[in-house]
Amino acid sequence: MKAKKPYASVFELNGMPKLSQAFPLALQHVVAMIVGCVTPAIVISGVAGLNGTDKVILVQAALFIAAISTLIQLFPLGGKLGSGLPVIMGVSFAYLPSMQAIAGSYDIGTILGAQLIGGFAAIFVGLFIKKLRILFPPLITGTVVFTIGLSLYPTAVKYMAGGASSPDYGSWQNWLVAGITLAVVIALNHFATGFLKLSSILIGMIVGYLVSACFGMINFSAVSKAGLFQIPSPLHFGLNFEPSAIITIVLLFVINSVQAIGDFSATTGGGLDREPTDKELSGGIVAYGCTNIFGALFGGLPTATFSQNVGIVASTKVVNRIVLGLAAVIILFAGLMPKFSALLTTIPQCVLGGATISVFATIAMTGIKLVVQQPLTYRNTSIVGLSVALGMGITQCSDSLAHFPAWVTTVFGKSPVVITTIMAILLNTILPKEQITKGKKS
Repeated sequence: MKAKKPYASVFELNGMPKLSQAFPLALQHVVAMIVGCVTPAIVISGVAGLNGTDKVILVQAALFIAAISTLIQLFPLGGKLGSGLPVIMGVSFAYLPSMQAIAGSYDIGTILGAQLIGGFAAIFVGLFIKKLRILFPPLITGTVVFTIGLSLYPTAVKYMAGGASSPDYGSWQNWLVAGITLAVVIALNHFATGFLKLSSILIGMIVGYLVSACFGMINFSAVSKAGLFQIPSPLHFGLNFEPSAIITIVLLFVINSVQAIGDFSATTGGGLDREPTDKELSGGIVAYGCTNIFGALFGGLPTATFSQNVGIVASTKVVNRIVLGLAAVIILFAGLMPKFSALLTTIPQCVLGGATISVFATIAMTGIKLVVQQPLTYRNTSIVGLSVALGMGITQCSDSLAHFPAWVTTVFGKSPVVITTIMAILLNTILPKEQITKGKKS
């Protein structure tokens, strides 16, 4: 009789690997996602004008919900609710422009109320994914993702300058710190390899943090006030249901549900050398909806699959679910420690701006990559160009909607995503497709 293998390989989906192997690999995933996970929460807390305590709670909830969402994706409840694939979930930048608009006009509770409804929309998409995918080919999702990236650039630049509400906004100290942070990120991305390249944003922020400390930019008062252990309390920020906010967030949930197919496919293709099954796709998207409903109740902002962690799985071929589960447990413990969350809130805005502008650039270029999966014909360039032009143009001139009811400005004038999405879908449906005969377009 063959002896049972005591430990599984980290290159196998199931089984228990050695802790000595699993822990550093898990830490790698934590390093890759943690900055991206907490930054949207920090940005939104600033827009909403939250006090120090609530800011810490929002960051804490982001980590807590990211961990829970990841664990459910890795180890499906009842064998159905979750994909069972090696993915990491976290608070998504894709929602940031719309959340900024909502937080500026209303409050955090309005974001969470819209998120709750958006979760149900994602469940619907997950149940009928086969039929709905036709509405969102790469041309459409790419256009939307490109627009999201473009719309985030002003946020990054304002943060690089120190934050628009800061008394030293635009000072040379802010720009110096931001420039040093960005320079470190760029250098590591292009000249380093392995762990250093993977953790470029984190290292860049650490360097920027140390430089900013020399200028006296860091205030540790929130850290001293924060407790050692705390479970996020439900409905701390409440739930408010504003129709205009709901429309915006629901559209994003539908788009991100379809886009999640790309991350699931990249995970299975890169790590498992196969396509994801219909069961995995449906279970993953339904779980994405359910965990966002749960997150809305606990103050966790909208989550999505993290592409940077998908990249790690694809490049390393480490697909063992225990490894990623260990990463989720580390993130969970971080989310249960208010002092850690409070420490993250002390990061100066200029450091965040210097680190995230490269992330936003990557988002925009990811959209371009999706768009060019199809030939750039006159039809396709018309769809992309007109959709982005109207979405970005109207948002930058939101006073052009001054004579319309207030809800019109909230839905169409605050974030470019809604107009871009609607226009792209309409044009893709209406415009005649080019006929290709014998290799020649007519």
